[in-house]
Amino acid sequence: MRANRPSPARPRSADAAVWLGTAAVIVLAVAVAISSSGGRSLALASGRGLDGDDISVLEAQNRAFERIAEAVTPAIVNIQTTQVIKIQQSPFTQDPFFRQFFGNMFGPYNIPREQREHALGSGVIVSADGTIVTNNHVVAKASEIQVMLADKRVFKAKVVGADPDTDVAVIRIEASKLPIVTWGDSAALRVGDTVMAFGNPFGLSFTVTRGIVSAVGRAGLGIEGFEDFIQTDAAINPGNSGGALVDVRGRLVGINTAIVTGGSGMGGEGGSNGIGLAIPADIVRHAMESLVKTGKVARGYLGITVGDLTEKLAHQFGVPDVSGAVVEDVTPGSPADKAGIKAGDVIRTFDGQSFGSKDRLISQVASRDPGTVVTLGVLHDGKLETVAVTLGTRPADLEARGGTGKAPTQGTLRGVSVQNLTPQLRDQLDLPADARGVVIASIDPSSPAAQGGLQAGDVIQEIDRHPVNNAADFERLAAGAKGEVLLRIVRQGSGAFVVISPE
Repeated sequence: MRANRPSPARPRSADAAVWLGTAAVIVLAVAVAISSSGGRSLALASGRGLDGDDISVLEAQNRAFERIAEAVTPAIVNIQTTQVIKIQQSPFTQDPFFRQFFGNMFGPYNIPREQREHALGSGVIVSADGTIVTNNHVVAKASEIQVMLADKRVFKAKVVGADPDTDVAVIRIEASKLPIVTWGDSAALRVGDTVMAFGNPFGLSFTVTRGIVSAVGRAGLGIEGFEDFIQTDAAINPGNSGGALVDVRGRLVGINTAIVTGGSGMGGEGGSNGIGLAIPADIVRHAMESLVKTGKVARGYLGITVGDLTEKLAHQFGVPDVSGAVVEDVTPGSPADKAGIKAGDVIRTFDGQSFGSKDRLISQVASRDPGTVVTLGVLHDGKLETVAVTLGTRPADLEARGGTGKAPTQGTLRGVSVQNLTPQLRDQLDLPADARGVVIASIDPSSPAAQGGLQAGDVIQEIDRHPVNNAADFERLAAGAKGEVLLRIVRQGSGAFVVISPE
């Protein structure tokens, strides 16, 4: 039996050799990893962080965004407004019994009390002599306006002019040699472009956020009279209104105006949900120049009523897609009338550019000066033509408008009763003396026509492109209407095309 004996101690030089060998393997493995990863290095123990060409690209981006912020921020202003509201005292405070106990602590009888309300917003300096653009809703009804610059100087401002239809306002301060933001070309923006938003959200002065252009030509939201918004996911919050949206060259491409929130709808309520809206700089600049020059905005005018193309309308008019707008009515003597545009034409492009909806077409026209010559790509009788139109001046009281058939017992127009237009009916319906067609006297609520949107009082002027001059025409044409039927109607003074399906 052998006794267990302790192993002899290993020399220190042997331990060192083993550790050196292990270290060499580790270094070799790291070198292989670096080589296989395309030159990317690992974090260093020295605390320098990551190195490499890709990291350098990100650092260069950071420096670029820093330069933009440094260049634009001095031209962003903080706007504080004061509004004095008169509050009529409650009749309850005038009761002698009440005043016996409380005396005159609520003030004399029948004298309104004044309450001062404050609001914050943003603005952008666009000229060195103190001209600032902002939103109309920021300064509307304000009795006092104070502007604080990035260097903390404070000025009183006065309103030069405002345009509620686009929510643009121009104010001015008495100053000189101010920093400005250069105007950019908002029409050149594309979805995916990087943008930065500047403003004073929630009173946090001179805040910068970054995002991309999520959409352009956003319209039909019911926020303003003329809508052609830039949509961005750059965070916009209450207080950002009137601030700048700039491109990667620091040029002004929009004025922040509204946000879409999950529970609060449109406007400045709630917080950012990644859907911010800005007025394109081209529209802002047009409004600003008109307000500075004349105190009001002169808008271009075609003299047409247009409607959006649906799939059914596109099929009826032989259009390959729903891009564009259908001309539903043409005002006699208007620029469009003089250029030969007819009801039933489909406008596909405006100045060579397609547009997504009738609302954007209306906004594009309104953003041009009267006298401007524009080109329309018009589909007329199946042929695409280029039509040049010299815009007129939009009437001040004209609202932005858009477009929207004895009773047959069978066919698509079954259940619709009509009567001839009389002078009395023309007056009652506010139609011109030479208006033609038949008026719907009654309609079966379960009929295809009612389901398609027709209602009593509508005037039917055409059925499948054939004129309807009287009840006899209607009966004859309605009897042959078996499939989808295209109607031209007039409702509340505006013409419209409607497609009625059999079911």
